[in-house]
Amino acid sequence: MNSRIPSLSNNNFGKLRGLPYLLILTWIFSLFNASAQTGYPYQNPDLDMETRVDDLLSRMTLEEKVSALSTDPSVPRLGIKGAPHIEGYHGVAMGGPANWAPKGDERVPTTQFPQAYGMGATWNPELIRKAGEIESIEARYIFQNPEIGKGGLVVRAPNADLGRDPRWGRTEEVLGEDPFLVGTLSTAFTKGLQGDDQKYWRTASLLKHFLANSNENTRDSSSSNFDMQLFYEYYGATFRRAIVEGGSNAYMAAYNAVNGVPAHIHPMHKEISMAKWGVNGIICTDGGGYTLLVRAHKAYDGFYRAAEGVIKAGLNQFLDNYREGVWGALAHGYLSEEDLDEVLRGVYRVMIKLGQLDPPEQVSYASIGCDGNPAPWTTPEHQEAALQMARESVVLLKNEKEVLPLNADKLGRVAVIGHLADTVLLDWYSGMPPFMSTPLDGIKEKVGAENVLFAPDNDYNAAVEAASQADVAIVVLGNHPYCDSERWGDCPDPGMGREAVDRKTLRLTNEYLAQRVFEANPNTILVLQSSFPYAINWSQENLPAIVHITHNGQSTGTALADVLFGDYNPGGKLTQTWPKSEEQLPDMMEYDIRKGHTYMYFNEEPLYPFGFGLSYTSFQWQDISINKSSVNKEEEKLLVTIKLKNTGPVKGDEVVQIYASFPESSARRPDKTLKGFKRVTLEPGETKKVQISVKLDDLAYYDTEKDRFVIEPGMIKILAGASSADIQLKDQFVIEE
Repeated sequence: MNSRIPSLSNNNFGKLRGLPYLLILTWIFSLFNASAQTGYPYQNPDLDMETRVDDLLSRMTLEEKVSALSTDPSVPRLGIKGAPHIEGYHGVAMGGPANWAPKGDERVPTTQFPQAYGMGATWNPELIRKAGEIESIEARYIFQNPEIGKGGLVVRAPNADLGRDPRWGRTEEVLGEDPFLVGTLSTAFTKGLQGDDQKYWRTASLLKHFLANSNENTRDSSSSNFDMQLFYEYYGATFRRAIVEGGSNAYMAAYNAVNGVPAHIHPMHKEISMAKWGVNGIICTDGGGYTLLVRAHKAYDGFYRAAEGVIKAGLNQFLDNYREGVWGALAHGYLSEEDLDEVLRGVYRVMIKLGQLDPPEQVSYASIGCDGNPAPWTTPEHQEAALQMARESVVLLKNEKEVLPLNADKLGRVAVIGHLADTVLLDWYSGMPPFMSTPLDGIKEKVGAENVLFAPDNDYNAAVEAASQADVAIVVLGNHPYCDSERWGDCPDPGMGREAVDRKTLRLTNEYLAQRVFEANPNTILVLQSSFPYAINWSQENLPAIVHITHNGQSTGTALADVLFGDYNPGGKLTQTWPKSEEQLPDMMEYDIRKGHTYMYFNEEPLYPFGFGLSYTSFQWQDISINKSSVNKEEEKLLVTIKLKNTGPVKGDEVVQIYASFPESSARRPDKTLKGFKRVTLEPGETKKVQISVKLDDLAYYDTEKDRFVIEPGMIKILAGASSADIQLKDQFVIEE
């Protein structure tokens, strides 16, 4: 008899006296079953993945397979604890306004970074990677800690969609409008989430939302229409990089249709992401996306055929009430058990990478949460990373006559105005931070609470009175992340947006408060706290200083005050073109970006260009060189070197941006497009040679006739500067035939 099963000797049996006979038998059979499971091939970490998955599927019942099509692929009978999904755009979400903690469970605090829109403004892939690492550690801790034991290890992040249009209600969720920037940062985020262990992932990165999802109004039935060149070069480019370079093996389908075919049943999953990019893991529906195939897209008359369509398209997890539809499809012969096996293979490949089928002692990350260490969100490392992310996300938009930084020692009273100044607003996908520092908190720390006059903007007379009595007035204005409304789809302020609601205007509704305050005190600084661009034309023309931050970060106030009072020199850059008005933009549903979307094709003068951001110091761009004047197509990359000097009085960051231009191309291409960047720090008077690699593959265009990327021969211009509109240096090289 197996030594794991106690013998039923008289001594052992005596311990069972008094128990119901059925309970005794159940206990005995469970012991035999548990013993038998230890030797199954699917439990053997030394076997190859496909052998293990084959074995597991052969032992699962049809009922278990249907159940595994949910986001929790546990199989209790076989001893498998699946890893469910959690939200994680800017921190693990186990609480927050939407209360992402499991129903009825107590919320768990976690490290909260600024919104993705702010994270993108750092232009710092290493910091983004660190954020992903922190999220993954906290997710493991929550999932594996025996006193908590909730959440999951499949993290719905990053959002690899692109901010094509600033009116999009979910702009806050994305890292920017440029595919190279967003692809680079998404790849870094993915690597941070998954870790660098050769065998196991710390968590699995599930990208959102595939594909071309950047409108909310009618999103459940609308179609995003564009050609295949834009598919590969723009909308799909970010996903491809996060998958091919970052290693993500999971993503969520989008609500919309792509060129008339709903994304949930589109052949792009099998023909592109699987066949060309190597995805063979999790592809899930968006919440309710399966039923919307019938109710909104009208792609099917009933849910049985819709279930068939979703599964045969390659999707393998439903965020929906799908069971009746799948069972109906099976009963009518639309689906077979083999069809379920085909898609479920991907789910269990991911579970194996997470170590969910392996003995804990062999899994690199299995001790997290079980080792007696303090909760990671309480550690200095995690808190300092959140503060650094908040600092680096600050963008200085205007600083006339060097009004900033403020000198706390020389200031008397400071007026702080606006209800946003006394809160940290969490967004719909936020978790619950362990603490929050508001702008008002941060400013009081710098100048003392007794020197601060606070006036919420619901009393304009009080705001003007406070401003008139102060040496400087700091006005905090912006949006509410979910429109200050608990009703889904409701957004009373037309300048605001959220999931399910696009913005009707780019105007800042309460910008007139800044005008009133400015009339009372010309030393007025606007802190624009927003999840997307605003057309703050009056403020840009009249106010001496403007700073942009986003919502959600637990250290928002400390970081902002550090910038305002000169303890940190801002170096953030915008990741999206800020128009002067919505009239400068094409139709919201125009997905051919060549018609005027993004800096690559925007034909008007913007309020602020892509890549823009000021500093308290100045930089001199001294020289540019390329290591080769000509290359052949087989060479992997070339090296661009920029000589940069800090000519100002303080240490500061500059983001060196490298753009490419293709004057001899036979294809239609942008006038300039980002192909490299690096955020660098220089001391006063310091000169650095900044080296940035440019891959030849990144200079290729997608030839729709040849159905592949093509590196064209000819001259390529390399443009280096501080923004897309501030090109300082130029050079060129030739790609030979």
